Amino acid sequence: MDEGQIKHLLQRFQKGEIDENEAVNNLKTLPFENLSFANIDHHRALRQGWPETIFCEGKTTAQITAIAERILKNESRLLATRISYAAASDLLVRFPDLNYNETARTIASVPQISSCEKAVKIAVLCAGTSDIPVAEEAVETLAALSIPCTQIYDVGVAGIHRLFDQLEQLQEVDHIIVCAGMEGALASVVGGLVGVPIVAVPTSVGYGASFNGLAALLAMLNSCAAGISVVNIDNGFGAACVVARQVYHNNR
Repeated sequence: MDEGQIKHLLQRFQKGEIDENEAVNNLKTLPFENLSFANIDHHRALRQGWPETIFCEGKTTAQITAIAERILKNESRLLATRISYAAASDLLVRFPDLNYNETARTIASVPQISSCEKAVKIAVLCAGTSDIPVAEEAVETLAALSIPCTQIYDVGVAGIHRLFDQLEQLQEVDHIIVCAGMEGALASVVGGLVGVPIVAVPTSVGYGASFNGLAALLAMLNSCAAGISVVNIDNGFGAACVVARQVYHNNR
């Protein structure tokens, strides 16, 4: 339940459309709801601007469905990440209006119209086609938070002319998310070409010495291009949330 929903509830109570008991019942699950296997943080939307996200790895389909049901009862938005095809299929039977992105391994409510007062431009880049799943997780997260973005894929340093072809567009955006595996060089290159905030996402793509993304992570942390933020390996969701915090803060 976010700030707008609470205000609407109080207005309905003030107008006499609902009684005291119904108002209290609507607020009972704040700040969280205990399902024995999960404590759902219904207060998160009020604190941060978006509801709790379901991280599906390690959860059973029944647990995912139960958590989703309770979130949707209290919120108009749902986002579940790292969901398997089987779990997503079962969830779609229960909630057919949800959007499933198999590449991103996400399932989410239909994106709402952006509530941002200021127009904001976000670009999500990835170095290679193999990095697209991580980039798509970022894209789907932004969409669930009602933040539109532009996708620019397969512009890695192995063919750097492909990146230069997009330079004019990159210089017009407000935030950039860069997803790259192998040696993770793309974030540094982009960081040296533009002056906007960049969030770098190392991916686990690469041969043995890439150590499942550790090489890219260290390269991004040691970037000589100043002002780059770095999130964990394959964490497209986290990168999108970094951007969302900045966007929401600037629109207060």
